Amino acid sequence: MDTFLALGVVYLGAAALMVPLAARIGLGSVLGYLLAGILIGPVLGLVGSETDDLQHIAEFGVVMMLFLIGLELDPRGLWDMRHRLLGLGGLQIVLTTTVIMAGAWTMLDIAWQTALAIGLILALSSTAIVMQTLAEKGLTRTSGGRGAFSVLLTQDIAVIPMLAFLPLLAVTAGPSIAPDGSLTRPGGGEDMHEPAISMLLGLPSWALTLVTLGAVAFVVLVGHYLSRPLFHFIHTTRLREMFTVVALLIVVGIAWLMEFVGLSPALGTFLAGVVLANSEFRHDLESNIEPFKGVLLGLFFMTVGAGINFALLGDNLATILGLALALMIVKGLILYGLGTVFGLRGKSKWLFTLSLAQAGEFGFVLVSFGLQTHVVTAAMGQLLLLVIAVSMLLTPFFFILHDQVSRRMSDPQTAQPAEEEIDEQHNVIIAGIGRFGQIVNRMLHLSGFQATVLDHDLRTIGLMRQFGFKSFFGDPTRPEILHAAGLKTARVLVAALDDKEANTRLVTYARRERPDMFIVARARDRFHVFELYRAGADHIVREMFDSSLRAARYVLEDLGLTDFEANEMETAFYRHDRKALLELAELWKPGVPVDQNPEYMARARELNKELEAALVKQEIDKQADPEDGTNKTAASLADTAV
Repeated sequence: MDTFLALGVVYLGAAALMVPLAARIGLGSVLGYLLAGILIGPVLGLVGSETDDLQHIAEFGVVMMLFLIGLELDPRGLWDMRHRLLGLGGLQIVLTTTVIMAGAWTMLDIAWQTALAIGLILALSSTAIVMQTLAEKGLTRTSGGRGAFSVLLTQDIAVIPMLAFLPLLAVTAGPSIAPDGSLTRPGGGEDMHEPAISMLLGLPSWALTLVTLGAVAFVVLVGHYLSRPLFHFIHTTRLREMFTVVALLIVVGIAWLMEFVGLSPALGTFLAGVVLANSEFRHDLESNIEPFKGVLLGLFFMTVGAGINFALLGDNLATILGLALALMIVKGLILYGLGTVFGLRGKSKWLFTLSLAQAGEFGFVLVSFGLQTHVVTAAMGQLLLLVIAVSMLLTPFFFILHDQVSRRMSDPQTAQPAEEEIDEQHNVIIAGIGRFGQIVNRMLHLSGFQATVLDHDLRTIGLMRQFGFKSFFGDPTRPEILHAAGLKTARVLVAALDDKEANTRLVTYARRERPDMFIVARARDRFHVFELYRAGADHIVREMFDSSLRAARYVLEDLGLTDFEANEMETAFYRHDRKALLELAELWKPGVPVDQNPEYMARARELNKELEAALVKQEIDKQADPEDGTNKTAASLADTAV
């Protein structure tokens, strides 16, 4: 690249193209950045030797990421999770490292230090891919999801001592894998970065130890005692950008101090993050550091992708693919055994096993650090980068495999207890007793009416009974449960399930069985309203709509409108929105995005203009005859009621 600006355009353009695309197809942002680097490096050749210099800057994103991880780790929360972290997570790291180290040492004929480093690097899994996929599939609260989170959290914490430990494994000789796949001895490390040299190496060992301990104590004491007064002082300046300046100063300053005394900058910033985890300025620090971390970390992964040796991949495709699969099988067997020991069963154990079998993005960080400290050779580093990247690329297919396994087996850990026998029936059935259904049930009780309450969450049922509200455990979408609750005789069904698809199925079945029943349904959003309307609900309530209307009315009152004027505006908007929803529901087509439905879009724009015209007419009528404004407003909007 000729100029810095041209280099910026290439990197930012590649990221803007590949990262959203990778996220859309389920590969995750980390793989998106890797693919972007591959595109501008080995594929198009738009970047060259400057990538190495850029990577040194981008590595600071790793330092920021570890600072943010420290901020998330409240010391008390860590103590409460100690059994899973030290047991499940700790054993996974130790066992996986040991097995991989033994395999690399015996099969590749390399020094034990290098084999141990390879074991540590490949023992880690991808936090970014796994947590994002678990969240997208709604599996984070399952037993397998919680187990995976515990292991990932342990791995994130373990990166800190790994970074401190790797330099102790530095070797100056030992076989490595050349691009042609043969074993060679390193030739002096000319492709490696020179290790950072501490400015204190001339001190005696006891003095160096004291300085090191003093630096750590300084970070802890300053973070605990001086950060709060500093941020209060910055707050008095009323300059938002100063919070960003101070946040960056903390991270950069601590990183420099740790490097000055010969420790890992990541270790110091992680420690500072843990110290500041209970600070009232924690969220402010996160919001100010997060954008820089995201950009620099993404740049780091792009430089890794741009530096991948595709000649090595092409010459050893079968070997690298085989090593990646062997890695995932070995890790999978260890994870499956640990899941069995720690009580995971059925689908939860398979989720735990298949989700964590890959190598992770921290492996790229450790490989880079291993190259700088002469722990691994350049050729071995290239091989490890390829194995890590291929295993991450295979991860989405392992989640697909989990989905297939889940459909063919039951999970004893997630199986619900048997439904209760429903021994009473009332005119009202409430399906779902969460925060929405609870209000309906309480208001019915206060009005002297009884309802048959159903829910498939045993904990919620137990809590409701503690407050004196009788409820029955069972899945309201099952026909036998609904009929036992009195579907044939009830007058009203309140469909208030949290799961919107289940809620729609419930309404569809109830309407088919009882055309004469009144159905009041809870809707998640505007499009869910349309689905419930098609399913046959009589009254559809968007869960946030009425509260948002009240909030808007309060805003109008705070801006100077009278209570009456704000109420009139609220009423006008409410009536028009109901009329608009009814019309748009007729034009809505299931499965067709609204921006590809010209009739829907055209009518939506017309309705927006009608609302503006109605509100203007209301204001004109009120100004023309203030004493009779109420009647005129009501008359002008009477035709908009549904």
